[in-house]
Amino acid sequence: MRTFCLCLCLLGAAALASAEDFPRGKLPDTVTPLAYRLDLTVVPDQPRFSGHVEIDVTLKTPAQLIYMHGRELNVRSATALVGGKRIEARYKELDNLGTARLDFQQRVPAGKLTLAFDYDAPFGNTPSGLYRIKVGDDWYSWTQFESIDARAAFPSFDEPGYKTPFTVSLTTKPGQLALSNAPEAGAPAQAGNLVKHSFAPTKPLPTYLVAFVVGPFIAVEGVAPPTAIRKNPLPLRIVATKNQAGKLDYALAETPRIVELLENYFGSPFPFPKLDQIASPVMGGAMENAGADIYDDEILLLDKGASTHQKQTFGMVVAHELSHQWFGDLVTPAWWDDIWLNESFANWMGYRIGNEWRPELNIGVNAIEEALQAMSIDALQAGRPIHQTIATNGQIDSAFDKITYGKGGQVVAMIAAYLGDEKFRDGVRLHLQRHPYGNATSDEFFTALADAGKDPRVLKAMRDFVYQQGVPVVDLVRQGAGFEATQSRYTRLGKNTSDVQWIIPFCARRGETRSCTLLDRKTQTITANGNGPLIPNAAGTGYYRYNLDTADWDALIALGPKLPAGEALAASDSLWAQFSTGKVSAAQLIKAARTFVENPDSNVAVYGGWQLAGWRDHGWLGREALASYERLMSSIYRPRLTKLGFAPRAGAHASDTPDTQKLRQELVSLVAGEARDPEIRRTLSGAARAYLKGDANALDQAFYRVALAMHVQDGDLATTQALYSRMIATHDELFRNAALEAVGSNRRAEDARWVLAQFNDSRLRSTDKVALMQSLMSEAETRDLAFDWLKTHYDEFAKGMGIFAVTVIPSLPEHYCSAEKAQEAERVLRPKVVQAGRGELPFDRTLERIRTCGALKAAKTAEIAAALK
Repeated sequence: MRTFCLCLCLLGAAALASAEDFPRGKLPDTVTPLAYRLDLTVVPDQPRFSGHVEIDVTLKTPAQLIYMHGRELNVRSATALVGGKRIEARYKELDNLGTARLDFQQRVPAGKLTLAFDYDAPFGNTPSGLYRIKVGDDWYSWTQFESIDARAAFPSFDEPGYKTPFTVSLTTKPGQLALSNAPEAGAPAQAGNLVKHSFAPTKPLPTYLVAFVVGPFIAVEGVAPPTAIRKNPLPLRIVATKNQAGKLDYALAETPRIVELLENYFGSPFPFPKLDQIASPVMGGAMENAGADIYDDEILLLDKGASTHQKQTFGMVVAHELSHQWFGDLVTPAWWDDIWLNESFANWMGYRIGNEWRPELNIGVNAIEEALQAMSIDALQAGRPIHQTIATNGQIDSAFDKITYGKGGQVVAMIAAYLGDEKFRDGVRLHLQRHPYGNATSDEFFTALADAGKDPRVLKAMRDFVYQQGVPVVDLVRQGAGFEATQSRYTRLGKNTSDVQWIIPFCARRGETRSCTLLDRKTQTITANGNGPLIPNAAGTGYYRYNLDTADWDALIALGPKLPAGEALAASDSLWAQFSTGKVSAAQLIKAARTFVENPDSNVAVYGGWQLAGWRDHGWLGREALASYERLMSSIYRPRLTKLGFAPRAGAHASDTPDTQKLRQELVSLVAGEARDPEIRRTLSGAARAYLKGDANALDQAFYRVALAMHVQDGDLATTQALYSRMIATHDELFRNAALEAVGSNRRAEDARWVLAQFNDSRLRSTDKVALMQSLMSEAETRDLAFDWLKTHYDEFAKGMGIFAVTVIPSLPEHYCSAEKAQEAERVLRPKVVQAGRGELPFDRTLERIRTCGALKAAKTAEIAAALK
């Protein structure tokens, strides 16, 4: 009866809220927060936390009610203190995205007042809000507030435009580590059976950059030594769960160098009084909380056997997040439609500073690969420009995608390269000097660049790319000594109906001679000086695709083994893009893959192979064509692997350069997974078995994923079950993630049914389930079973997922390749996605990809089968 009555009450409240006209995006400009005091009791082994929160505000006009934010908060008491008088209030949440209303018992006059709340709330179990995870025998808690999840931890005005100081205190069990954005102020004080940690007031911050972490963590401490920019040492800690002992020293040793490089670029010291770098096993990404960055374990924690890929990720992501301490934390967007500037700039800086930190790791080339991934998304009709108008809370998370990171970062790189590094850097510094600890808009950033660079046409070019959706494609046709360049918006299958134009900073190379111009007309003649084949998109930093005549393509492909990595990747992407329009043949793609595999850069050598793998992945190959495909992949990639040599034991190839190590890892995956080479598969499976039986040196970390996948795929259900049990019990997060992926990539219906049945296992984290679903839906043999499960369980699966999963879940069906499957997903999942309130844009993109894939499959299958022969 009680449950039934409660349901009736909730239904009634929901009906009332849905009928009310309340803000579903930016709050009305009636209240301005001035300062927060957060006093929370956080005991991670309990299911709920509690708090007393006070917010000093200015009320601009007299009011009987105000709107604010809170989600799933059980507010026991809400009051306003006005001129020494306490006015009671009623707190009410209006929707599932956290818009709330505060009704006062009497009209409150305009002016300064303090809002006070006493409440409790549940911990989350995913990286969203204030969440907790059990690791081993211990519970730990972290926060993840971007984009709109601070409201799940405390009542707030949860918008980036409101920056205030925060004074935080955390009460928890004795002996546990508690930290927040600011340094701890004195020793913890006894509070009954608990202790209270008090922290100094922060610099002005928006709610999404506030952080607190509590638990029996371990930490190593050090400093970033003084530099020419910063006179005093910067206190530094690396923090992790107890099972990660021995993996903290790499981050402690390497972070100071990254801080120094960033200070040199920005020309100003680290803007906060300390830096904590904190690891979380379920983060899935990283977050730039001021002075308290949080990373996924696999990103931050490296041991002496770490692979090149893991070191690359560490350098790029740490540089990215720490650059945010200036660009995002020191100067913050005024609203979410300008978040692109934060992330695009930080992405560019992550690759730039990461490359400067450890040039031998070849980090910078990955920026171009990420831009190419963004182009594939930007080619869709369902999409958005980099700068997207954000009208509702449900649209905010769509701003955190490859358009913002990959496209935005490449546009920044393109403009910086064209404007000149020094002028661009001066514009960045000017922007930060104008808005310290405040907010700024995109136009204010553009103004700073214009004032420093004194080139308004380049700024117009940047605006074109920021405010317009789509990828430009430049068709180049020989005309006398030059080329006629015609620009249009790229679309697959040649269905271009758009008249959109850009000002494109276009640079090309012939021999050693580089020529640049701004393409500002639909068609214009360009001069390409020098000798030899035309290489458009010199250095690969431009955000555009191109097309050439067949003879010019063949000449460019012939240069494949010698092209610099950026140019080779840009050429490969453009070649594959033109195949999807019918202007390039499948035979040319295969010729390019055979040629580019000899390029010394690891990214270039395997790019064509992973593109060819899409033909198998999407079911374009019949039985005969599949056999031909496997022979082709073996003929292209096995010789390069044989030349390099391969042994899976730990440290077997430690003397190789980092990029050679990475190339071997990629080649092994292609030869084992796509060519299905029996010898390499046996070698990997044997190494996995030996490792699982206790030989810790049998398998290098670089081969965890592929070896465990081969072990499962060449085994049986018992193999899958045994690896699952090992995964659940392990304290090694690197192995755990690799085992999760392998368990999901079993390629057997019987195993898939068993794996899906384990989703009721309480030891399985919510983030684990997302990873398993991604693997199950990426394999043709298990895709339908996983999709059937998703259709039935979407609501519970998506509930509580934060920013790192909110775009992944609606995209899970993306490996399908038919209009019929798109129609089924539209019919069954659309209502569920809409009800969840987040993820409609990635879902729209997924449907378009499925339909486009189906059309390409119908148009290209016969041509591909013939080319494979």
